[in-house]
Amino acid sequence: MPDIIAETERLILRTIDEGDAETQDRLLNTPTVMARLGGVKELHEIEAKHAKSMALYARERFSFLFMIEKETGEMVGHCGIKRVDNPLANNVGDHEIGWLVREDRWRRGYAEEAMRAVLNWAFGPVDAPYVVALTSKPNVGSWKLMEKLGMVRRENLDFEDPSYPPEDQLVIQYSLTRQQWQECKL
Repeated sequence: MPDIIAETERLILRTIDEGDAETQDRLLNTPTVMARLGGVKELHEIEAKHAKSMALYARERFSFLFMIEKETGEMVGHCGIKRVDNPLANNVGDHEIGWLVREDRWRRGYAEEAMRAVLNWAFGPVDAPYVVALTSKPNVGSWKLMEKLGMVRRENLDFEDPSYPPEDQLVIQYSLTRQQWQECKL
């Protein structure tokens, strides 16, 4: 049974559970949604990420979560906290936040709503001193949300990842400290 981590006005954020990979594959693993995230994944890759997320939650009490729309009970995205695990990054192990919303729910504010709850979780029970978020320059919607959340561009953390297409090879990072988050909320 998944744990409910947070509730917002329109969403329930719950832990990933056994059997959720097929739902994610069906609703989120589309060419459009995955365009800036390395492309569509094989089901076994999603299952491996879910296993990693569940193990992280068991070990550290944070992970990625499913965003469940209260009105319909449908999964509309995922979001959460993990550790930076790209070996090309010079900040491996930092608390990394992220999100993904299915295409038919874009431009409804779900990502911002969910990420505000995730940041409260990160700076509350998780007790992270700061968080980072990774994206690419062409992923304008992603870094615009980072800025809206009060995150600051950290060019010193940029790195190239040749596993992404050429236009997305420069991975850019933003960060947010607990103090910055508290000041944003005032």
